[in-house]
Amino acid sequence: MSNEIYEVPKSHQNHLPVKLLYVTKSKYDKDWHSINHTHHFTELLYIIKGAGTFIVSNEAVRVKEHDLIIVNPNVEHTEKSAADHPLEYIALGIQGLAFSPPDGSGSPVTFYNYKQEQEIYLFYLHCLMDEVQNQQEDYELIVQNILEILLFKMLRKNAFTVEKTSTQKINKDIAFIKTFIKLHFREDINLDTLAEISHINKYYLAHSFKKSIGVSPIEYLIQTRIRESKILLETTNYPISDISTFTGFSSQSFFSQSFKRVMKVSPSQYRKSKNNKPKNLTSTKRKIELKT
Repeated sequence: MSNEIYEVPKSHQNHLPVKLLYVTKSKYDKDWHSINHTHHFTELLYIIKGAGTFIVSNEAVRVKEHDLIIVNPNVEHTEKSAADHPLEYIALGIQGLAFSPPDGSGSPVTFYNYKQEQEIYLFYLHCLMDEVQNQQEDYELIVQNILEILLFKMLRKNAFTVEKTSTQKINKDIAFIKTFIKLHFREDINLDTLAEISHINKYYLAHSFKKSIGVSPIEYLIQTRIRESKILLETTNYPISDISTFTGFSSQSFFSQSFKRVMKVSPSQYRKSKNNKPKNLTSTKRKIELKT
């Protein structure tokens, strides 16, 4: 019998000071909304299928299957898909590290192709997707370890350098989004709208907003609209259908559904409980500004 034993010496390498913020899988379709954006962390994009262009600093770089794109923090960029060969990619948002290419150019965006090693990298990426989707016990620890393995594999192959990045709070960005919602809640707003005006990746925006405020940006928008509708229900005799329009809801049914979910009563029940005789429209001092 043959028996070979390989001893593993104590490692002098510390864990990487990195945190996985999100994992997402994106695929081009008809409603693809490509906008320039930045984020306060490093993003890794691995193209699974398709082709297109990656745009940074007004320069368009062609990308294809098994390309890995590393985007350092605070770099404005976007990606566009080829119409006949739709892009599909997995993106990782990681906080704590920035990457420098081996040529010493200091480029904020670097491109690699892993076609020859696609099986190993796709294996780890799909493991990450599986863990975050199923969220079984201790999945947070598992995804953190998988991320470190993936990064060490990359470092071993490409010999690029990494450096720590300071954790940049996005309190100002969150405050900006809150103010924008308060001023424009009557308008047609969605997550893409908020990402575009703030120049923040929409997935990171949703994650950071909820972590900071406790609810998603869209839920905050709905709650803002409901607060305004409560005032109108109490102080005017506008029809409920008009109030739903005034406060930005797409339909009366969605307004009623959202109002009842938050307030536990319907709009008509709320009005009745607060004011059995609504003030005449001519007597109210509240003005409704409608966008024409």
